[in-house]
Amino acid sequence: MTTEDRVYRRAREHIVDFAFDETVAAVFPDMIRRSVPGYETVVPITGLLAARELRRARAAGRAYDLGCSLGATALATLRQLGDAPCTLTAVDSAPAMIERARTLVVDARVEFVCADIRALELAPCRVVTLNYVLQFLPPEDRPAMLRRIRAALAPDGLLIVSEKIRFDDPAVQRDYEAAHMDYKRANGYSELEISQKRTALENVMVIDTEEQHRERLREAGFRRVRKWYQCLNWAAFEARP
Repeated sequence: MTTEDRVYRRAREHIVDFAFDETVAAVFPDMIRRSVPGYETVVPITGLLAARELRRARAAGRAYDLGCSLGATALATLRQLGDAPCTLTAVDSAPAMIERARTLVVDARVEFVCADIRALELAPCRVVTLNYVLQFLPPEDRPAMLRRIRAALAPDGLLIVSEKIRFDDPAVQRDYEAAHMDYKRANGYSELEISQKRTALENVMVIDTEEQHRERLREAGFRRVRKWYQCLNWAAFEARP
């Protein structure tokens, strides 16, 4: 049973930066479902695309789910693979997330690792998934992270990136942001909850435009970049060398 997100329901005198701690981990499935338009489509399709790519490997393919949170993407991939072999390493820097993920996803093919993905040594792999992760890394660290992924990825491998995006056109940005706020209201969040969470995320979640994502991926060595999904101001891309 999913626990309802009430993290920001009560007024706070001082709002600290958002962190993926025990409180957030306990309500994360409800929080992200009610906050991210398209999440319940992106995760299963990511699993489908990742599994499809892994099946192309001559032997058991290796995949990474970087910034795995509670392992939803890893689980979606394993479900799509059925009984097919693979080696899936799911990594997150938040101990509370990893601890809970290990109880939610029990499969001999997956290993959960608590580590900073920026310092993780990546073995040669066929698939890497980065769902809603880059936006929480300092902007200056994002190019190096993508270059390291490209170096580890097979020449015909696949990187999947999902992110919140912003728009250069102020009117478009304003309209999509307003629609996103309406989405949260429609999912039961109060004005207080929306405001307090937005303040908590202000210093830790830095959003890029679609073109910034495309340019950074190209500079990292990904020649083919395709947007395969967008819902309001949230988008998913696949990138190939």
